Amino acid sequence: MTDIEISKSIKLEKINEIAERLNIEEDDIESYGKYKAKISNKVYEKLKNKEDGKLVLVTAINPTPLGEGKTTMSIAIADGLSKINKKSILALREPSLGPVFGIKGGATGGGYAQIAPMEDINLHFTGDIHAITSANNLLSAMIDNHIYFGNELDIKQVTWKRCVDLNDRQLRKVNTGLSEEKNIVSREDGFDISVASEIMAILCLSEDIEELKERLGNIIIGYNSNSEPVFAKQLKAHGSMAVILKDAIKPNLVQTLEHTPAIVHGGPFANIAHGCNSIIATKLALKLGEYTITEAGFGADLGAEKFIDIKCRKADIKPDVVIIVVTIKALKYHGGIEKDKIQEENLEGLKSGMHNLYKHIENIKEKFGLNVIIALNKYTTDTEKEIKYIKQELEENNIEMSVVEAWAKGGEGAIDIAQKIVKLAEEPKKIKYIYELGDDIKTKIQKIATQIYGATNVEFSEEAINKIKQIEAMGFKNLPVCIAKTQYSFSDDSKNLKCDMPFNITIRDINLKAGAGFIVALAGKIMTMPGLPKVPAAESIDINENGDIIGIF
Repeated sequence: MTDIEISKSIKLEKINEIAERLNIEEDDIESYGKYKAKISNKVYEKLKNKEDGKLVLVTAINPTPLGEGKTTMSIAIADGLSKINKKSILALREPSLGPVFGIKGGATGGGYAQIAPMEDINLHFTGDIHAITSANNLLSAMIDNHIYFGNELDIKQVTWKRCVDLNDRQLRKVNTGLSEEKNIVSREDGFDISVASEIMAILCLSEDIEELKERLGNIIIGYNSNSEPVFAKQLKAHGSMAVILKDAIKPNLVQTLEHTPAIVHGGPFANIAHGCNSIIATKLALKLGEYTITEAGFGADLGAEKFIDIKCRKADIKPDVVIIVVTIKALKYHGGIEKDKIQEENLEGLKSGMHNLYKHIENIKEKFGLNVIIALNKYTTDTEKEIKYIKQELEENNIEMSVVEAWAKGGEGAIDIAQKIVKLAEEPKKIKYIYELGDDIKTKIQKIATQIYGATNVEFSEEAINKIKQIEAMGFKNLPVCIAKTQYSFSDDSKNLKCDMPFNITIRDINLKAGAGFIVALAGKIMTMPGLPKVPAAESIDINENGDIIGIF
């Protein structure tokens, strides 16, 4: 059966029953149909003095184009913990329509390790991303309206982009204001995908509506003729934007196919944004469960680094255990085996790719100082010889490992790793950060690139150097850094999979996200508006005469 067929074959519990199991009162949820609900932000206030549960972060090695199953693994682990009588809860990101209709498909897990209703979550869900899109584009409209009516703020350069939650490369650079109406000023503009909007980052890093509104007001929309920043609050836009987001800031409650509670909220990409679900959702989950399972996007060089250096620092939380998801096909992919041959047995390619895993292990254990378990996401194409080799390799290096059959068996296939998590979570570790906030911007970027990516050096374009000087002169030096980089490689070159030769990281541009509270450094050819593949998943998605959605995977 396909993922969507498996999901539809299992009877879900009513969402009020899931909430009741978490001791959330009926008045504190707003149902969106039978199986989805918003949780009132009053719930955290009621629980804020309760001791936090354990936090488990799921990350991965650098992926193949179809991903390595972090979400599937996260769900199976939560279900596995439930099976050994631990009160577990998920805190995951919301899927973007871009990948759903693009190359990766849905982001609700797979097989018997899914959150549900999968088609609702993968499509419009409770409308959070649509609200972010609308708030973003309201600000764009207010900027151009201000210019139209005389430009009292003397806006000379607009840096704020419009957004849409689809992969549409044609919108990366556009011209607007071409109607030739009196007073309309035409200009070059562009679109980001909604999950790369600064407003998505703001929603995920704000802890209440007041902080949300303040951060929205601190968005820099452009610069005046004196090169001074112009803020959204100067346009009086932040109040109405917050109104649009008043429901979106509330976390969403759903369930796994095995009825484990799941809070799904916020969804920034990790290759072009900071890659973590909302602080609100994670901190609430820590109060509601004994074990909170969360994930950070793409490989640990992107998602886990940003989770720790940006989110953990802001939220004052730390993972008790980090799971690094690995697949045999990804190891061979990074060992130089061609994409169409990675499902064939190849021990030499597997051995060659182990360096990718070892670098991630080193980063989590040594650089960040955290507990690590390797989760082998087992595929039917994996051979016993390949699995045995990885086991022996990791055992010889005293690295904890578990083979997880998440897709095929759900929580039953994750009992071994669940037991290991419970044991390892009791070993206290002190979190370390890669850089200090007081470091200058170039030093922060260099520390991430050399220590986490393994780069020899960092090269900055002239434009990037000039923007760094401008940002530091404006007093924003002490913000954390979010590097936008390809997910497929430690380097900034998506084709340099093995990274077996010395490489440099090239920073071509720098963007200040004053509202989100971080600085984005764009490395290599990374784009903040993805494109569709030659054969997009959208071609296979349909609805039949009974109203059933088909083709989402």
